[in-house]
Amino acid sequence: MIALLLRDLRLSVRSGGGFGLGLAFFLLVATLVPFGVGAEAAVLSRIASGILWVGALLACLLSLDRIFALDHEDGSLDLLATAPIPLEGVAAVKAAAHWIVTGLPLTLIAPVLGVLLSLPGAGYAPLVLSLLLGTPALSAIGTFGAALTVGVRRGGLLMSLLVLPLYVPTLIFGAEVARRGAAGLDNSTALLMLGGITAGTMALLPFASAAAIRAGLR
Repeated sequence: MIALLLRDLRLSVRSGGGFGLGLAFFLLVATLVPFGVGAEAAVLSRIASGILWVGALLACLLSLDRIFALDHEDGSLDLLATAPIPLEGVAAVKAAAHWIVTGLPLTLIAPVLGVLLSLPGAGYAPLVLSLLLGTPALSAIGTFGAALTVGVRRGGLLMSLLVLPLYVPTLIFGAEVARRGAAGLDNSTALLMLGGITAGTMALLPFASAAAIRAGLR
């Protein structure tokens, strides 16, 4: 499992389209928003947490089609399907590798971009906490979407249409945790809901992803 995780991390870095592209997109979103809505600090501080969450979600979406695509192209996916490691474990490792390459860097750079959007001082810790807790769910859901469309020619658009509705609960509660934290309000309920969504997706979706891969390889 560890060897597979390290292999996926190396492939993600070498192939591009993951680490650098996600961060660049996230930075562009945070930079362009003030030009679109105005540079008034009061306006930016009110929408900063939501904008950062939307940017993180879309940045995660950019690299989802590469989770299984490289393995499918070189035949490695067929070998993984017959390997001693269960396909459920393979799907979980793929989701973990995607989060380490994409979700974790976005979480770490979010406070820096919060400065550009005039995020209130009290909002930095809730923002990082919400992203740290919510981005694993984005990777797990994205892995499921990638498994559904593996082998489908030009399946990136189809995968986006499948995944985006599933992202909505995570986006709602993740942004709510950050927004209420920045306003100095109690965000424990939203935090528990976000944690429940992440725990549920990480527990259930590897099995769904494995079933989708088996169906796609038949």
